[in-house]
Amino acid sequence: MPCLNVSTNVNLEGVDTSAILAEASKAVANIIGKPEAYVMVVVKGSVPMAFGGTQEPAAYGELVSIGGLNPDVNKKLSAGIASILESKLSIPKSRFYLKFHDSKASSHYFLFTQALGGRFNHHQVLISVLFFVRLILHKNMLNVCMLCIKNRSCK
Repeated sequence: MPCLNVSTNVNLEGVDTSAILAEASKAVANIIGKPEAYVMVVVKGSVPMAFGGTQEPAAYGELVSIGGLNPDVNKKLSAGIASILESKLSIPKSRFYLKFHDSKASSHYFLFTQALGGRFNHHQVLISVLFFVRLILHKNMLNVCMLCIKNRSCK
């Protein structure tokens, strides 16, 4: 599941973010070669940010994918997302930085209630919730700590 997370210091009030999300989602899916149904895009605006010593419009993004990334793909993704940000938010391509993380499938857990056909028992729900909590707690992915479980400590 590719996930593109973009933060910018541009105020998104009055901006058609749905167009940005749609274009970015299509670009990620097409360039990586994964179904768009599995692509997630997050855009955050008004984030205090300095790039190159100035606070002119800029953006920082991270793209995490389970496979599908390589130097050629990364170059195409950088160019594609930079073009979208330039056309929709007037962020110059030279003021956008995109970090890539090609992750192992074992690092991610997802809720697959639809795969169960909508019928599931309380054991399946509990297991899904625990896997979801594991995703939230994964410090390397989100740098968020909501709860410490068993031998894990928050430092």
